[in-house]
Amino acid sequence: MTAMNRGSGREAEQPRVAKVGILGKGTVGAAFRDLLEQRADMVEEVSGGRRPEISGVLSSREGDFDRILAESEVIVELIGGTDPARDYVTRALRDGKHVVTANKQLVAQHGDELVSAAKEGGAQLRFEAAVAGAIPVIRVLQESLGAVPIQKVTGIVNGTTNYILTEMARAGLSYDEALKQAQELGYAEADPSEDVGGADAAAKMTILARLAFGAPISLDDVPYQGIQEITPDDLAYAKDLGLSLKLLGVAERLGDRVSVRVFPCFLYSGHPLAPVEGPFNAVTVEAPVITEITMSGPGAGGAETASAVLGDVLSVLSGGSPLFEENSKLGVADDVNSAFYLHLEVEDRPGVLAQVAEILGENEISVRSVVQRGLGDDARLEMVMHEGPESRFSAALERIAKLDFLRSPPRSIRVIEEEFV
Repeated sequence: MTAMNRGSGREAEQPRVAKVGILGKGTVGAAFRDLLEQRADMVEEVSGGRRPEISGVLSSREGDFDRILAESEVIVELIGGTDPARDYVTRALRDGKHVVTANKQLVAQHGDELVSAAKEGGAQLRFEAAVAGAIPVIRVLQESLGAVPIQKVTGIVNGTTNYILTEMARAGLSYDEALKQAQELGYAEADPSEDVGGADAAAKMTILARLAFGAPISLDDVPYQGIQEITPDDLAYAKDLGLSLKLLGVAERLGDRVSVRVFPCFLYSGHPLAPVEGPFNAVTVEAPVITEITMSGPGAGGAETASAVLGDVLSVLSGGSPLFEENSKLGVADDVNSAFYLHLEVEDRPGVLAQVAEILGENEISVRSVVQRGLGDDARLEMVMHEGPESRFSAALERIAKLDFLRSPPRSIRVIEEEFV
């Protein structure tokens, strides 16, 4: 009798309910709950009849994780941080429950553990919202470009820093003034250190590098710099030469090694990330067979993140199993090539430029351009180097910093010469 009823036409028309447990009741958690309820009809239609229903919500004040786990097919983790999120997600995956998370630190720091748990339980692990907000960069890397050998991934993956640098360039604000404005508008946290210091972008680039190359990259392998030392002079120089200044994450394959870094960088106008302004994110993917693909869009906010999370839930209900594919043959690069901008505040006396040029030449650093500005106590040199090993430039900079005619420590910023025109 039961088998006959299950096969009847009337029963077949009933939606197959997919229970979704939500961990977290903050801005993103609340936005996702509302969006899931609003878009349930769409999810049911696109997924082939799987209608999502919320099985429970866990917050610091309400809900029981064990009950939600037992009653859910999909767990959506929006708690943030690694404790207790790591325990909850690992348990869910081992129990065969699919997991969608927006937690970049969790994936960046404990990706291996999560993947092992997912394989053990036969569950899906999805984390589109952990990187670049509503931009579907992870889905593109895993699915659309899954069979394409990726050479390089370059990203503006932190909207806070991009907004600050945009306003410094546009309005001539100091770093402190632009940061205060970003906080007033809600683009920066009260404690912005993780964003402006580069740690947030480093976690996101760790994830993208592992997806793009399959390399066993950990967060400890990703050196990063922030934007706290950027000055209006740096932005004025960029404007004079038609450059833009961004905080970039760069992951690239160099033979049998991979380099992943985060740093402030000048871009020429022909680079696809140069025009990206305000709190927007953008990611450029390069490969020999495609040249480059650039994706851009809003990088933060409850609604944007919730939208990316819902996309992952839809993917889970529609099938598929995106996991890290490791390539243990790839190591971490010790040294990479970069071009640099060098800013020197100097005494206005003969022989200054010659001494600097001599040190650069002895370290095989080629100079692309030199501009001398100001006189007397306002004299300064602004130089751009051609691309070369970073280790050589660092050695040269260490010697230049000891020259007795410098009025302040030298400042250097990387320059990406690559353009797509």
